[in-house]
Amino acid sequence: MDMLNKMKELVRNQSVCVLATVSGGHPHCSLMSYAADGDCRELYMVTFRNTKKYRNLTENPSVSLLIDSRDVDRGAKRHQARALTVTGLFGGVGDRQKQDAMKAQLLERHPHLKDLADDPDAEFFTVRIKSMQLLEGVAESSFVTVD
Repeated sequence: MDMLNKMKELVRNQSVCVLATVSGGHPHCSLMSYAADGDCRELYMVTFRNTKKYRNLTENPSVSLLIDSRDVDRGAKRHQARALTVTGLFGGVGDRQKQDAMKAQLLERHPHLKDLADDPDAEFFTVRIKSMQLLEGVAESSFVTVD
């Protein structure tokens, strides 16, 4: 399996990430549920509009994500844990059809998000992946540019 497909496999197999945003030079991290498009070029998420993360996203669309395998690679398997750092761009979703499709995909993976997704103050958004760096164990690192 080539490196890009190895990275995409980690994105597909996980469903939670840490989203890092920045505003005014101050970083902010949020634990987020996500779903990926078929080619793992875009991630779909939802949040309330009145959150710090959403304000940060609208002020500075550059983001970083951490997707990792620590939930399955623990204990004696810790040495094979993988961590994927994703660099991307926040995007709003103005198209109602795309928003409905994103909502369906998110709820299929994360039924617990139904109340949030149905709330009128919720905002669906995308993260367009620009690059990915995969760390396998403590020493093996690979980098790819997506766009």
